Amino acid sequence: EMLRKNPATRITYISSEQFINKLVHSIRFDRMTNFRRMFRDDCDLLLIDDIQFIAGKERTQEEFFHTFDKLYNSGKQIVLSSDRSPNDIPGLEERLRSRFQWGLIADIQIPDLETRIAIVNKKAAGAKIRLPDDVAYFLAGAVKSNIRELEGALIRLSAFSSLMGQPITIDFARDVLDSIINKDNKRLTMDQI
Repeated sequence: EMLRKNPATRITYISSEQFINKLVHSIRFDRMTNFRRMFRDDCDLLLIDDIQFIAGKERTQEEFFHTFDKLYNSGKQIVLSSDRSPNDIPGLEERLRSRFQWGLIADIQIPDLETRIAIVNKKAAGAKIRLPDDVAYFLAGAVKSNIRELEGALIRLSAFSSLMGQPITIDFARDVLDSIINKDNKRLTMDQI
C-alpha cells in the first residue's frame, strides 16, 4: 500500500534473525556504518518479523533501540510482529518494551472456521486445485493452529492426489492427512518411550 501511494518509498522487510545476522556480520567485518545507514537512513518503512527473538541479545537490542529512535524521530514507519505482546517477552529491555507500546498493538487471533474455509478455497483456486466443498470444510475444521499449516495440508493433499492419480475426496483427504491431523491424538506407548 505504501508503494502504491508513493513508489519511491524505501521499504526494508526482514526477520529478527536476519537483522541479528546482519548485525553480527557488520560487527565482524567492521561495517557498522553500512548497517546503520541501511536501517536508519535508507529506510522509510521498517518491517521486522518475530521481534521477540531479539530478547536477551544485549548488543542487538542496543542497536535496535537506536534504530527505532532514529526512525521514529524522523517520522518513519515501523511495523513489528511478534507471537506475544511486549509485556510478555522475557529478556526484552524495558526501554524497548515501552517503545513497542507507543504504537498500535493488534492482537490477531486464529481465524474462525468460515474464514479458514474461505482461505483454503482461495489458496486452492490460486493453485488451480479442484477442492470439493466437503474437503475444504474438513481441512478448515481439522487444521486450526495457523494458516501456514492449513496451506501445507492443502499442498500435501494436492501432491498426493497428483502422484497417485486420484481425485481429491473426503476419504482421500482423511487418509493422506491422517498423520498431520491426528498427531496430537496419538497415545504415546511404552515401546515408543
